[in-house]
Amino acid sequence: MEKSKISLPVLVMALMAMLLVPLTSYAGSNDELRQYVVDNTHLLMSKLETNKTVYHTDPDKFYQVMEESLGNFVDFRRIAARVMGRYARQATPEQRHAFLEKFKHSLFDSYAKALVDAKDYQINVKDVIPNPRDDSRAQVNLEVVSGSGNRYPITYSMYRNDQGKWVLENIIVEGVNIGLAFRDRFEQDMEKQRGNVQAVIDNWSGAVKQLDEKHPGQGSATGQS
Repeated sequence: MEKSKISLPVLVMALMAMLLVPLTSYAGSNDELRQYVVDNTHLLMSKLETNKTVYHTDPDKFYQVMEESLGNFVDFRRIAARVMGRYARQATPEQRHAFLEKFKHSLFDSYAKALVDAKDYQINVKDVIPNPRDDSRAQVNLEVVSGSGNRYPITYSMYRNDQGKWVLENIIVEGVNIGLAFRDRFEQDMEKQRGNVQAVIDNWSGAVKQLDEKHPGQGSATGQS
């Protein structure tokens, strides 16, 4: 069977869900946690709507708003390290930090206009599935419904950090593990650059769009990369 191809609109929907569904520190039943996510979805949808015009007048400020909104919800440092994979060990601390910043901005640059222009979408939080072997981990299943009625299943892989906050460490869109897809991209770039980590970091751009041009490998059902 041919592997799923992720379209850019689906990835845009995935980031919308990521941006609009914060799981900060919360300890309670699954139903309470789900309602907490739903309530905060509505709150941040309003925040995004308020800041849409800023994108055109002050893009840097808009990116800052995005980073502030996502910073406490998404563990970009962990995700970026996993994208680098085994190559993270041969990179210097400065290079790892540089890739972290490049990785975040590549996402923001790819999605910014689409986020601003998007309309007539709906995000449904379906359920929360705790890890039966580790109460510090859980999956959150969502469904994004586009204006045309297309439905996109999205799964967040979450963990509770040292501060007791729930944060996102990976995302699966229509069964495709995004973390693994980006790691494949990094490994391919390392081969092209003959193991030059700095060259890969310097040229890291358009990663999201390239996922639209390929058939990335599908990840495991657990969402771990």
